[in-house]
Amino acid sequence: MSANTQNLCIVCGGTSHRQLYEGLLRCRACGYVFADARLTDEELRALYDEDFFTGAEFSDYAEDELHLRKNFRARLRVLRRFLDPSRHKRLLEIGSAYGFFLEEARALFESVEGIDITGAGIAHARERFQLDVTLGDFLSHDYGARRFDVVCMWDTIEHLREPQRFVEKIASLTERGALLALTTGDIESLNARLRGRRWRLIHPPTHLHYFSRRTIARLLAAHGFDVVYNRPCGFYRSLDNVAYNVFVLRHNLRLPHALLRRAGVARLGFYLNLSDIMYVIARRR
Repeated sequence: MSANTQNLCIVCGGTSHRQLYEGLLRCRACGYVFADARLTDEELRALYDEDFFTGAEFSDYAEDELHLRKNFRARLRVLRRFLDPSRHKRLLEIGSAYGFFLEEARALFESVEGIDITGAGIAHARERFQLDVTLGDFLSHDYGARRFDVVCMWDTIEHLREPQRFVEKIASLTERGALLALTTGDIESLNARLRGRRWRLIHPPTHLHYFSRRTIARLLAAHGFDVVYNRPCGFYRSLDNVAYNVFVLRHNLRLPHALLRRAGVARLGFYLNLSDIMYVIARRR
């Protein structure tokens, strides 16, 4: 495949790419992988309307609250090891969805707030939890003189059209010693390499970016963040969510999912660690 000079690598600035799988390109210089898709802001917002949480990617995000909260509590247990209560007081979550993480985190900070482009999630977070959340685009939202000590993006960076601009703005809203915590898939994990094109996290256009430990560290370093923690993290899932993804989204088979729900066991869950999701914590220089 000839070099694609229309895509500038957001990690190293390279302009030469090769096809990794159909629809995915890999930078020849640094190995960063991205979807060969050019979405407008309007197209991207349309992907994350209420249907994203109730059919497009999740069977019912709100109904999975128990398992999602378990995930967030696990992430907070790790994050607390790096928190200095006298230094880390103000937290911002980008992609705050229905507010479950912020509700779990609020006891640890003087203030927590979030931002998301999904109206249903913002309404849920405000009405049920009385959280300080903003409906809007992080890149265009004006935070004025406010600064944050901890910024979190859980399973979010892979969805963004220009993640490098998000990291750049996060740097502008933080000071030395601030923390940036995120989770995202690891394209160079053993599971991802064994599964190849069939790896469960490859599904553009909702997943546009595919980082490795090396490329995420390089992207963060370019904007003043040094990685202090990067480990695989597991996750809690409901049987409903797994069955919906496997049968409905991947194979368009609705009957097995419907039978599971009818049997009354869909809300049962389990923990799984396939070592293909990175939990990254970086400190602002």
